[in-house]
Amino acid sequence: MDLVVKGRGNRVSIQTRQQVERRVAKLVRLEPRIQRIEVELIQERNRRVNGGHRVEVACWLTRGSFRASSTGSDVDAALERVTERLERQLTDEHGRRRTRRVGGANRLKSDEKAGAEEEIAPPVPEQ
Repeated sequence: MDLVVKGRGNRVSIQTRQQVERRVAKLVRLEPRIQRIEVELIQERNRRVNGGHRVEVACWLTRGSFRASSTGSDVDAALERVTERLERQLTDEHGRRRTRRVGGANRLKSDEKAGAEEEIAPPVPEQ
């Protein structure tokens, strides 16, 4: 897995990079097929933005991509929120895939059982 940490408006310190790596490790445990994650740490100069720190994360898997962004009073708070959003997206996608896979398997089994019952039923004697 490739991890890219970018800083816009400020430098990325070693401590911040280590914290990003810890947070991203949790995402990788949830979805091991992650190929690349880009984290962008942005220092906003606009005072109207909540706290002035924004974190944007893009996560690429073999079957698609996920994006999330969040603002906060400091980088840690924004990073925590954005990882929670990505966790939710990944678990929802996992649930959708699982439902599709399991639902299709159950549907096939029920169709086979219905066909088998018709074959086993004894013939009705003619009068």
